[in-house]
Amino acid sequence: MWSAIILAVVIIIAGAVTYAGFFFYGIAIKRAPKEFLAKTPDLKAEPPVAGVSWGEGAEWVSRHSFKNIEITSDDGLRLRGYYLPSERAAGRTAIIAHGYSGKGMDMGAYAKIYYEKLGYNVLIPDARGHGGSTGDYIGFGWPERRDYLKWIGYTLAESGPEAQIVLHGVSMGAATVMMTSGEELPPQVKAIVADCGYTSVKAQLSYQLWRMYHLPSFPFVPSASLITRVKAGYFFGEASALKQVRKARVPILFIHGDADKFVPFHMMDELYRACKSPKDKLVVHGAGHGLAYDTDKAAYVGKIVDFAGRYIH
Repeated sequence: MWSAIILAVVIIIAGAVTYAGFFFYGIAIKRAPKEFLAKTPDLKAEPPVAGVSWGEGAEWVSRHSFKNIEITSDDGLRLRGYYLPSERAAGRTAIIAHGYSGKGMDMGAYAKIYYEKLGYNVLIPDARGHGGSTGDYIGFGWPERRDYLKWIGYTLAESGPEAQIVLHGVSMGAATVMMTSGEELPPQVKAIVADCGYTSVKAQLSYQLWRMYHLPSFPFVPSASLITRVKAGYFFGEASALKQVRKARVPILFIHGDADKFVPFHMMDELYRACKSPKDKLVVHGAGHGLAYDTDKAAYVGKIVDFAGRYIH
């Protein structure tokens, strides 16, 4: 009798954990509107800071004619990107990665820095599962790192072997370019800028699970990770920007606001310490998540221009 009761309890618990895994996959990983983001206080900012880069970027994008680009990922997805050549570029190109639930055209304020201040070509892709790209899941930067190798290849084909490339990402985009940094990159990739990226998918989702639901990482994150492996092809544990920057040889600039509570500020210190390649950092006092540019535009733009100037000629 007791064995039957224990077995029933085990089955119920296992079923509940499995259900939770599917639930959190649907919330965080599956391609769908992320309504919870609008409700999180960690992403809110008080005027006049809120929305500066969005409005400025959208206005700038509206004044330029981008070329629509399509490439195919290694696993057969159609990836959309938007390319704006500059007459001053001489092969210098910035590839700019957007954040979670965003799209390439959201990155106009950052593209403007490279196009106007530095005279670069700019390429702003839609990540898989976002915007005009296909895919029914979000990779948090891990499968996207392979996609960025494809975008680098496109840039080399467009600009030739004399190309010089900088990768710039914000939030999930920062994780994407950091995860790309640990791959075998062509020598034309000269620098990486990572703005408010997380150390790993496991660490970020564990943090958000506690912040949003007051639930411990175990057993819910492992359960969602297993579901993600079946449905999207990767485990959370392998998707680590921290491990990738340890292998990086390309210079990396780390940027983070010290008031960021969505991707905790301490993650930048972990990433900076782990990086063995040439590196620099910019800490923007009082900036929340993704608001370093909005909070101190002069410092942000000045640091980008300085850092790019050291490695791209």
